[in-house]
Amino acid sequence: MRRHKLIATMAIGLIATGIYALEPTPADAQDDDADGHDLAALAADVEALKRMLPSQSHTMADVEFHFANLWFAGKNENWPLATFYLNETRSHLNWTVRLRPVRRLANGEIDLRPILEGIESGALADLRAAVDAKDSTRFEGAYRGMMAQCHACHVASEKPFLEPHIPDFPPSPIINSPLRQ
Repeated sequence: MRRHKLIATMAIGLIATGIYALEPTPADAQDDDADGHDLAALAADVEALKRMLPSQSHTMADVEFHFANLWFAGKNENWPLATFYLNETRSHLNWTVRLRPVRRLANGEIDLRPILEGIESGALADLRAAVDAKDSTRFEGAYRGMMAQCHACHVASEKPFLEPHIPDFPPSPIINSPLRQ
């Protein structure tokens, strides 16, 4: 019983301290008046944060790493590892598009979001179905289909020279799996 009272007393103290800490002090009110919700400072902070974001080439290098490892995991029928690399590929594709949803082109812009939606509902869904079915024959066709959709996005983004191909060797030298057999 004594332990319950101690816990209740501590909880009340923490709540009271939290409520007290949320109340503005005269110094806080003075700071708000001086800053006046300075939108220019906020905009400068946002721009500084944008400059810290990695480029799409950085995130696409991650996509390449995961997608290449996916090939070897699927070809070696290591389906749990293939599922992992498929999920990482999808996650990093989404990260890439979140970073720069619209790319500037020579004659305008391209919105990458609908392209990614098409990839996710098309080739990526086919690849997931093959991995989930543990079907290596279907996997190879789906993987090649995904590469074709990737290249179509590169072409639409004025980067046709970025043409994916079946990897020659797994990029990850430290994963303990049948990737290196």
